[in-house]
Amino acid sequence: MDLKTLFKRKIKRKLQDESNLHPLSEVQVPLGRIAKSPQQIEDAEFQRLLRERGKMASLTKTIPKFFNKLPGDSEPLRQKLREESRSNLLKRRSQQLLDTNELNELWILLNKNESSETQLINYGDFQKVAQQAGNKVKPYFKPSLFAKLQQGDPQGRISIISLFNYLMRKMWLDQTRVGLSVYDSTGQGYLTETEIENYITELLPTLCQLDGLEKSFHNFYLCTAVRKFLFFLDGARANRVRILDILACSFLDDLLELRDENLSKELQEQNWFSVPSTLRIYGHYLNLDRDHNGMLSRAELASYGSGTLTKPFLDRVFQTCLTYGGEMDYKTYLDLVLALENRAEPQALTFLFKILDIKGCGYLDAFTLNYFFRAIQDQMKAHGTEEPVSFSDVKDELFDMVRPKNPESITLADLLSCGQGDTFVSILIDFHGFWAYEHREAISSEPQEGL
Repeated sequence: MDLKTLFKRKIKRKLQDESNLHPLSEVQVPLGRIAKSPQQIEDAEFQRLLRERGKMASLTKTIPKFFNKLPGDSEPLRQKLREESRSNLLKRRSQQLLDTNELNELWILLNKNESSETQLINYGDFQKVAQQAGNKVKPYFKPSLFAKLQQGDPQGRISIISLFNYLMRKMWLDQTRVGLSVYDSTGQGYLTETEIENYITELLPTLCQLDGLEKSFHNFYLCTAVRKFLFFLDGARANRVRILDILACSFLDDLLELRDENLSKELQEQNWFSVPSTLRIYGHYLNLDRDHNGMLSRAELASYGSGTLTKPFLDRVFQTCLTYGGEMDYKTYLDLVLALENRAEPQALTFLFKILDIKGCGYLDAFTLNYFFRAIQDQMKAHGTEEPVSFSDVKDELFDMVRPKNPESITLADLLSCGQGDTFVSILIDFHGFWAYEHREAISSEPQEGL
């Protein structure tokens, strides 16, 4: 219904109300008033509403300020005020967190109120503990938390161990968020590459597994550690990462795992932030850099891994990635390593899809797939393998694997949703990846060690 019709209905309703007030009037208008035509009444009502709107507009002559620009270098007083305000805010937030002694007292309270030494607590005692524990704990003891921790107890009780573990994790997250926010110079909830480096730099002395790391290698270690945060969490490539995303991922857990003095060698090798892992990656980079100029050319990168990455893929890497004079620096190399070692992850597939999309059209068609697969066929001939595989057969298998919405093109969304994006990419860029796919049945039937 349009505005004109609504307005006419309102005028009509108003006339009816006025006529009901004075039913004896022949013209059905209020006493003391001269009868007016409907058009005149509409105009009068419109003017009245317009005047009321003008009065309201006069009360707010300016638009309320909803955006405060960050102070520039020419505003030192505003900068100092902002820094002091943020410092006080973070200090208050930190004081609201439970310390070790308060957590111990909370555990004692939970044990005192458990039901018959079963380490279970009912809702009444749950509320009782909240009142006795103090103002710091009370905000966490919500009915919704009690409901979330239900595990099917017939009496509706929850485990005090689950409750305490939740509170411990919550406190750690809140404490970590405050600690990360200290390095957020703008106060907008983001950390730049430099700010993440500063955070990890001050964290290094607490990581006993890094005690043997030479100081001359610290810069390369920081670069390696920070690059993982940016590659996986900076999807927009804005050179900044949200603090909430850092807390939500497991990277900080992996980093703080290095505080364990008894961390096994196997776990260290699996941890990207460990010394063995960092030295392995940087050692491979140095081995590839045959002319020792600190950069990698296309010919040098061809020896990466087992040297089976295809020529078209390497060409596209240097066309799409950031290079300096046609050579790749350590940061770009780290991005490539993270993508190749984590091919099943969405961020890695996004990185590799951009390289495979030679047309820049947002999808891969039969022409693009054939462009990359020809190099695989050439490597098969060079290695003297069995009969060459027909591209037509491989193309059909690739499309069946991805099951794209459009039967003639594969988009990034198709690749992410199919669940086999890593296999799809490996078939096109790496001879070993294609060979493993072709002989997957024979490989799976081989007896594994230790079985």
